[in-house]
Amino acid sequence: MFEVLKTEGLARRGRFSCAHGEEVQTPVFMNVGTQGAIKGGLSAYDLRQIGCQIELSNTYHLHLRPGDDVVRQLGGLHAMMCWDGPILTDSGGFQVFSLASLRKIKEEGVTFASHLDGQRIFMGPEESMRIQANLGSDIAMAFDECVENPAPYEYVRQSCQRTLRWLHRCKAEHDRLCAQPDCLNPGQLLFGINQGGTYDDLRVWHMDEISKIDCDGFAIGGLAVGESTETMYHILDVVLPHAPTDKPRYLMGVGTPSNIIEGVARGIDFFDCVMPARNARHGRLFTWRGAMNIKNEKYKLDTLPIDPECDCPVCRTYSRAYLRHLFKAEEMLAMRLAVMHNLYFYNRLMGRIREAIDAGSFADFRAEYSDRLDRKI
Repeated sequence: MFEVLKTEGLARRGRFSCAHGEEVQTPVFMNVGTQGAIKGGLSAYDLRQIGCQIELSNTYHLHLRPGDDVVRQLGGLHAMMCWDGPILTDSGGFQVFSLASLRKIKEEGVTFASHLDGQRIFMGPEESMRIQANLGSDIAMAFDECVENPAPYEYVRQSCQRTLRWLHRCKAEHDRLCAQPDCLNPGQLLFGINQGGTYDDLRVWHMDEISKIDCDGFAIGGLAVGESTETMYHILDVVLPHAPTDKPRYLMGVGTPSNIIEGVARGIDFFDCVMPARNARHGRLFTWRGAMNIKNEKYKLDTLPIDPECDCPVCRTYSRAYLRHLFKAEEMLAMRLAVMHNLYFYNRLMGRIREAIDAGSFADFRAEYSDRLDRKI
């Protein structure tokens, strides 16, 4: 399922396989299609064109609309989206716990109000596993509590213990569902999630405990939710030595190009983030010289592509001036082209990282690009 092919320092070059993908190359960035679509008008065909290896969808949103039972009747997410590559579904935990004023946590699970119509809904470990089984994803994430940083030590400690108990329940229900004769994807994998806020001892304890459970991979959750970048890197430095070396490591919801390079340098294999698509929809585009705001006046007559070093479908065809015009005219095409460019850039970034590790030159790549890519042009 996962093989580390080469290392440079702590950086890992690997190969991952699952039911809908036998040659996923890692480190990998998963393109976020929250409700079964990339915001900005990209289709499954577009994802192939921009080098996407894994698509990520959201359990919470798809449970509410159109309903996971509807998705199952349509043949699962793969059939509904017309996407034949790997899909990861998050557990819904982050969305549920972001509804702080609308939810109540108990040992059984969480009762919350739908952000769509206020309907009261219950979700616990078993419910999350059943929803993700109906979606038919290749990787299901365990149901956990994401605690905002900073949070009181005692609350985080109790939350970690509860998340551990929930993981045991997720594992039991996941195994049961995969063994059913009508299981949509009997090869579905399960990833556990490390929590612990910004407390070193809780992070280490929790990783040591969840590593005892036979999951197919392990994620680092609860970061990029209020703490500084330096604190996030420190937590990775502390916890990753305790993560299994033979399983994929996934840093959830992170981040900027620099965050990704630094995460790889610390041993992370999987990444996801809504930020590149969200930034694109507002005209902030990534290039190999740094980030640019395409809406700026200086691009009004600029006939260059967004990035002369980029060979994405947008840069091969359109000018900065045209894209700026589309944004100013509030044309939908502006968002589509901008999102396509940013996601292509992220997928190409991962490709260049892999190439650098293969060549034994990742340290040089990190030194050249880690700071540069987050700068404003």
